Amino acid sequence: MTQVLPTAAGPSRTAPPRPRLVATDLDGTLLRDDGSVSVRTARVLEALAEAGVQLVLVTARPPRWVEHLTCVPAHGVVICVNGAVVYDVARRTVLEHLGMPDDLVRDVVRDLRRAFPDAEFAAERPGGFAVEHVFRSPHPVPADVVRTDRIESSLDDATVKLLLRSAATPDEELVGAVDRVLAGRAVVLHSGADGLAEIHHPAVSKAAALARWAAARGIDAGEVWAFGDMPNDLPMLAWAGRGFAVANAHPAVLAAADEVCGANEDDGVAAVLEAMLA
Repeated sequence: MTQVLPTAAGPSRTAPPRPRLVATDLDGTLLRDDGSVSVRTARVLEALAEAGVQLVLVTARPPRWVEHLTCVPAHGVVICVNGAVVYDVARRTVLEHLGMPDDLVRDVVRDLRRAFPDAEFAAERPGGFAVEHVFRSPHPVPADVVRTDRIESSLDDATVKLLLRSAATPDEELVGAVDRVLAGRAVVLHSGADGLAEIHHPAVSKAAALARWAAARGIDAGEVWAFGDMPNDLPMLAWAGRGFAVANAHPAVLAAADEVCGANEDDGVAAVLEAMLA
């Protein structure tokens, strides 16, 4: 792993001097801690587009949490829900999604309830958000949310993310414990949300969705720079020709990334892109 200073983010010997595509996570990476886009970051993203370098935002956020962002690229498409959804922000349209079939969701929920007796569930679906009445969300839920006693009764054969909370399970143990119950039937990802396990179809990852996007445009992995901060970013950083962890990243991400740039509060992504464009 190479430490990259904000003012000296030159290319490695194996990477092209300028990427054709930049992919970045949002929360904890591109955005400030308050969720805002700094003036500096907004300016460099505009310069990136002017230089002909494509930008793709790749986030754990659901579509409804990206519609207000000012950093959405000109093509208007954001890879959401850890790669399970490709969303056209301008048209408010889901372009593609990879969800879990209802039978699979019922099976894993049954087993998870046995393992976590206090489990609370919610489900992200292209057709809307569904929550159990007991589910505690730190964020406002949409006005059209479907509320139910048990999530199994509100499935639509397209659950792109099953969310589980368990107050009795420490945060540092939850993802691993859920993964053992899933036993490969689905994948559980960690995007930094406290006390939350995010469960997806086993083929879902940020890397897989980004690879499809790039391939459709004739861009290979070696022409991509990627930025992230949490374990759900690891496959994307490993796939890209050059993978950056911001300085505030999870220890596993700092250890695995090709290079480390400044923290999100210090506009670390913007600093690397400024140096690249210069």
